[in-house]
Amino acid sequence: MSNTNSEPNNLINASSPYLLQHAYNPVQWHEWGTEALEKAKAENKLILVSIGYSACHWCHVMERESFENHEVAEVMNRHFICIKVDREERPDIDQIYMYAIQLMTGSGGWPLNCICLPDQRPIYGGTYFKKDDWINILENVAGLWANEPDKATQYAERLTSGIRDSEKIIPSVSLETCTNEHLTEIIEPWKRHFDIGYGGYNRAPKFPLPNNWVFLLRYGFLSDDESVFTAVCHTLEEMSRGGIYDQIGGGFARYSVDDQWHVPHFEKMLYDNAQLISLYIEAYQCTKFDSFKQTAVETIDWVFNEMTSNDGLFYSALDADSEGVEGKFYIWDQEEFNAILGEDAALIGAYFNITEDGNWEEEQTNILRKTISDDVLVEKYNLDAETLLDKVKQAKVKLLEIRSKRIRPGLDDKCLTAWNGLMIKALADAGQILSHDLYYKKAAAAASFMLLNLKSKNGGLYRNFKNGKASITAFLDDYAFFIEALIALYEYDFDEKWLMEAKSLSDYVLTNFTDTDSPMFFYTSAESEDLIARKHEVMDNVIPAANSTMALNLKKLGLLFDLESYRAKSSEMLAAVYPMIKSYGSAYSNWAILLLNEVYGINEIAITGLEIDVIKLELNNHYIPNKIILGGTESSLPLLKGKQSNETKVYVCRNKVCQLPVKTVEEALEHMQ
Repeated sequence: MSNTNSEPNNLINASSPYLLQHAYNPVQWHEWGTEALEKAKAENKLILVSIGYSACHWCHVMERESFENHEVAEVMNRHFICIKVDREERPDIDQIYMYAIQLMTGSGGWPLNCICLPDQRPIYGGTYFKKDDWINILENVAGLWANEPDKATQYAERLTSGIRDSEKIIPSVSLETCTNEHLTEIIEPWKRHFDIGYGGYNRAPKFPLPNNWVFLLRYGFLSDDESVFTAVCHTLEEMSRGGIYDQIGGGFARYSVDDQWHVPHFEKMLYDNAQLISLYIEAYQCTKFDSFKQTAVETIDWVFNEMTSNDGLFYSALDADSEGVEGKFYIWDQEEFNAILGEDAALIGAYFNITEDGNWEEEQTNILRKTISDDVLVEKYNLDAETLLDKVKQAKVKLLEIRSKRIRPGLDDKCLTAWNGLMIKALADAGQILSHDLYYKKAAAAASFMLLNLKSKNGGLYRNFKNGKASITAFLDDYAFFIEALIALYEYDFDEKWLMEAKSLSDYVLTNFTDTDSPMFFYTSAESEDLIARKHEVMDNVIPAANSTMALNLKKLGLLFDLESYRAKSSEMLAAVYPMIKSYGSAYSNWAILLLNEVYGINEIAITGLEIDVIKLELNNHYIPNKIILGGTESSLPLLKGKQSNETKVYVCRNKVCQLPVKTVEEALEHMQ
């Protein structure tokens, strides 16, 4: 029996690669939209919302076992209006039904399958189901709707009420003056979860969680807390040596299944890698460890080689699977490895932990990782360090050449505004710290393309771009991360057009995302379609929350434009969240960065005169995590007004107090002690 239809279903016209993967399923899938939702109401049929994303391994498994199966499809088509959703394109829908599943089952994840009333209110759901279990559930819930509709409606009412009441943030009168004690209260319980042996946290699976380590790096540095600072450096070192990092191609997988960063869940996401580039490059600026710089540069190279579109935007993800096998593209058996590397096979095999039996549960296959220090190998093989690095470099080229001939993992080639914002910022950060103009040019080109092609007529943004078109109204994270990227570009080139765009988009957010009952912004715009609830995104996760990022943006823009209303909004948001940061620091790490800036102040560094570039270049050699930097010879920005002259001067202001101008970076740094 064929597992697919010769005739496609309604997903054939979708922009999402994930939806297109299901276009020939025998299930009569629909995209989320008016047509499918009206059909459910007209036919009084339950809606089955199935949510996933293209790099999700278990989504593919459930498709193979159930959605490609005609027996299963017959049950689904008879009783339900079936809707497929790409969570990356429609996080607003995913948020609502994920929370419903968590209320019902206590946990969540993808694939996410939620059965709803014809009016979209959920009544039952879960994540992955085996085929026979799935059929039983479908028939039982369909039977409930046919025979006891009142019971189903009562349950939907309770569940929907729970969804609407979740994440209610109560405004706080004000936040008391922030001190080091406030930070210590957050850090001390947090420290207990550090894994002293392998870095990260003492649990498995292990996620990189880059924003956690950005905060901890800044906190460790500013507060001179050696234990935190060491934990950060150790974590970054261990991650880059592990199997979670692609040792020959660059870039990180989404997480490792074990507690040693050894065995990755092999999909690679743009959002992880963008943030990790920013983290490693910031850690390099702070420590000057070459290995951190190398990891960032190799990851940027991977993004340029494999994740960049002809338009200069950045693709979303690479699948974990190739040829239906997870990780097949990335693993090696010793025989093939030795044949490629010839006389250097023993040395490079030791360098990458290659064994005949294999170094993980898949027999006789190896995940490349570094378990032995270079010093040990140099001594054992009687080499000098330079020769070892040269041999490793040559080996990587050979291995990469062979690997590039394998069948590649699937590419999710949609471009998302939020994730592109993260990547543009990463390139601006790397360009700034490494004085690498190409990185900046690629970042500026992507931002310019987005401003031209992803802005709507009313001044808002679209979320997605694929095949020359943008179609989905943007969400708060799209604005937050793109605004952050525009500020980073301004700090590189001092072109105020970026700041003007950032301010315009911030004003759009204030107009269209404000919740009059809460200091937090809604995740969806007033111009988005109505769903059963309008949610906030407050907790920082693998990606920082849209609200914490907006609060940081408003603080920076409030200083750059001297807008008290922006600064007050940012403070109000932090005050409301502060009680929660204490109880669960790692889930509020971006908010904690805002708090850190309150405690240590933000250095507002204004550079004027003819040698702005020389001063900025020298300034970039110094790690000042709590700063904004601005400059120019002609400017309308308050901090630069009336300060124009040919003579190069550096002005440092903090907490509404400005020092006298100085002529050198050395003197400016004394004002930042």
